[in-house]
Amino acid sequence: MSSRTVIRGGLVVTAADEMHADVLIEDGRIAALAASGTAAAEAFTAGRTIDATGRYVIPGGVDGHTHMEMPFGGTKASDTFETGTRAAAWGGTTTIVDFAIQSRGGSLREGLDAWHQKAEGNCAVDYGFHMIVSDVNDETLKEMDLLVEEGVTSFKQFMAYPGVFYSDDGQILRAMQRAAGNGGLVMMHAENGIAIDVLVEQALARGETDPRFHGEVRKALLEAEATHRAVRLAQVAGAPLYVVHVSAREAVAELAAARDAGLPVFGETCPQYLFLSTDNLAEPDFEGAKYVCSTPLRPEDHQAPLWQGLRTDDLQVVSTDHCPFCFAGQKELGRGDFSRIPNGLPGVENRMDLLHQAVVDGHISRRRWIEIACAAPARMFGLYPKKGTIAPGADADVVIYDPHAEQVLSATTHHMNVDYSAYEGKRVMGRVETVLSRGEPVVTEREYTGRAGHGVYTPRSTCQYLD
Repeated sequence: MSSRTVIRGGLVVTAADEMHADVLIEDGRIAALAASGTAAAEAFTAGRTIDATGRYVIPGGVDGHTHMEMPFGGTKASDTFETGTRAAAWGGTTTIVDFAIQSRGGSLREGLDAWHQKAEGNCAVDYGFHMIVSDVNDETLKEMDLLVEEGVTSFKQFMAYPGVFYSDDGQILRAMQRAAGNGGLVMMHAENGIAIDVLVEQALARGETDPRFHGEVRKALLEAEATHRAVRLAQVAGAPLYVVHVSAREAVAELAAARDAGLPVFGETCPQYLFLSTDNLAEPDFEGAKYVCSTPLRPEDHQAPLWQGLRTDDLQVVSTDHCPFCFAGQKELGRGDFSRIPNGLPGVENRMDLLHQAVVDGHISRRRWIEIACAAPARMFGLYPKKGTIAPGADADVVIYDPHAEQVLSATTHHMNVDYSAYEGKRVMGRVETVLSRGEPVVTEREYTGRAGHGVYTPRSTCQYLD
């Protein structure tokens, strides 16, 4: 009995359904659901009962794009796997998929082993890995096959950051051809980095050094051009494509056109592109540095096409690209030269709440909220139905969510290991109350009851959107 939990009286919301139901959890999994008040529900017995009356009972969030402890520009992301996954849990996310990095000249295996070492025994919630491929050669391509077999089924490439992660079109094509054969999914950072570097150099030569110029040189047209090129390369290779952190209306249009043509092309956006804009990048006294990330924030009129893309399923997923750097001592590295500001911002704790606010604001439905934050990323990255839903047999990753609680997002109350909030002072409706990870309470009525090491590595199958 003690390993059994019953959640009573809540509104169970999944991507497919909403129903007032009681949920029985046994041995870390969902054992059964029954309509509240029925004889079947009354028959549920357990050592622990959670009253969810007036609350939503939703699947734990799946954040398919995080960068814990990521080295970048002479520093590294300020959240460790311990602090970052704890913050994820506070925000109702119970699975992250982080990025292991292949070093230039190194093997994929060395990169993956290094990231396993960082994460193992430190995570509060479950985790998986994508692989950043930064050095395409014959050995790397063979390794891709082996990684897919052991559950690392997605590979990220960069059309940006020459000299660091950049792959040219030939390298991208070769990796895509390999993925077409082994079932892997290529994830693309789609920006024309070669052209952007020219614009950066020219801007700095003109004395344009403030953070806002980061957004001005990384032009929307160069995101759209790279997105178009990535789609065509994937088409030539006969491979599926997932474009990460889509920020520009012109890039959404490229994805929509590809999908209308029947191509297996997918896209994610992130809360920062839905809620923030170039107005933030232009904040005075170097405050704009807090909002430097790539792809960059766009003018506010790009937000509506992103919401539209999420409603029409031209964008399937909202991830965070959580990659925090403290303002003091890290973002400040770029004072006097915006190109030296570490790229990335915090968000793993805020995603579920911001997207619930989008429900309140009428941008998306309740079920679409769960789709883009839980079910779709689980399907995209081969974790469904173990993750991303509430159904018999699924892991008991469950969030009790109070849709009526108001909160103010702030660095003074968040749990991410970073000295600012990208959403400081923003009022949102809705708040996580209790979080279960595989049936274990990680957050209990707004108190942290989890522990480092509860979270386990989770191998993934291949993308479940493909035949």
